[in-house]
Formats: sequence, structure tokens, C-alpha cells
Amino acid sequence: MTHEEVKALVEEMGLPYAYDHFAEGKSPDPPFICFLYPKAENFGADNLVYHHFNRLDIEVYTDYKDPDMEASVEEVLTAHELYYEKSEVWIETEKMYEVLYELTV
Repeated sequence: MTHEEVKALVEEMGLPYAYDHFAEGKSPDPPFICFLYPKAENFGADNLVYHHFNRLDIEVYTDYKDPDMEASVEEVLTAHELYYEKSEVWIETEKMYEVLYELTV
């Protein structure tokens, strides 16, 4: 997927979003999404990259556990036939949950 396709995918989720982070003081009230490509997972042989894959992290931040909102995000990923891994953490300093979707695009 291209960066533009990823942005369109995230936009379908219906929440405010930014790449990596919002500018200082510009973060909307939760829920919101930050997405980024933390690393590449390339396929290669003979010292050449034959196919380039990006690891995509979609981080959903909320004030409280919201299974319906998570289901909406997952419906978008499923509609695009994307396999994902999901994890969740409470960020004490921010008083927010982060639900992380990790996938390869």
C-alpha cells in the first residue's frame, strides 16, 4: 500500500488522525489515531530487495475502553482484507488507553 492508500484507510475509520503524532498543543480530544511505519520488512535474495513491505502501526487512543469503536476500526481492516495483530496498554501518565494494531502493508 502506498502512503496515500494508508491515509485513505485510516480516514475510513472516522477518527481524527495524524502521522506519528499531533503537533504540540494540537492534539484533539480522544479518541484519535496516530499511525506510523516503525520499520521495513523486506523480502530479498542475492543482496537485492525483491519486495518491500512496511510495518504499519495504527495506534488508537481513548479515555476509556470502547469495544464498539474498536470493532469499527477492525471492520475497516477486515474490509480491506488486512491481517493485524492487536494489543492494548493503559498509559498512566496520559490517563489513556492505547489500542495498537500492527500489520504489514
